[in-house]
Amino acid sequence: MEKKRCIWVDETSPVYVKYHDDEWGVPVYDDEKLYEMLLLETFQAGLSWITILRKREAFRQAFDGFDAEKVACYGEEKLKALMENADIIRNRKKLEAAVKNARVFLEIQREFGSFSRYLWGFTNNEVIVSRDDSFPVKTELSDRVSKDMKKRGMAFVGSVTIYSYLQAVGVVNDHELSCFCRKATEKKQEE
Repeated sequence: MEKKRCIWVDETSPVYVKYHDDEWGVPVYDDEKLYEMLLLETFQAGLSWITILRKREAFRQAFDGFDAEKVACYGEEKLKALMENADIIRNRKKLEAAVKNARVFLEIQREFGSFSRYLWGFTNNEVIVSRDDSFPVKTELSDRVSKDMKKRGMAFVGSVTIYSYLQAVGVVNDHELSCFCRKATEKKQEE
C-alpha cells in the first residue's frame, strides 16, 4: 500500500520525499542540527524549499559543516568567496545575516546552556500539534520567537520563516491528518 504524505510533497522528487519522511516535523534537540536548519531556513526566505534542499550539501561545504563557531568568525574575505560560490544562494544580505545569526546563536547558547533549551522553552518543551488541516503560514508562537530573535540581533527571521523553521525542527507538528508521518507521531506520543 502506498504511503499517504502531506500534499506539499513532490512525490517525484526523492530528496523531497526523504526530507518529508525522515526529517520534517521530527523534534530536534541537537544544537548543531538546529543551527543547520536555521541557516537553511534563512536562505530559503523568498525561495522554494526544494531549491534549498537541492543545494544543502553545497551549503554544508560552503559553511564548514554548519559549524556556528566557524561561521561566526567569517570576515570579508570569506564573504567574497561565498559570493563567488555558484552552488549556494549568493545573496549578500543573507550571507551577512548568516554570520550575524551565528554570533547570536552562540550568545543564546551561552545564556541558556543550549540553543535547544532556548527554542523549546517557548513551548515548555512540548510539541505543538495542529488539530486540523488549515495550516497557517505564521502563528502567535512564531511571532514571539521571531520577535525575540530579532531583538537579539538576528536577521531574516521573520515570523513566516520562523514558523517554517518550527515545523522543520518538530516544535510544531503540522503533518496533515491523513499523512502517515502524523499517524506515526501520534502513536509514539500515546506510548
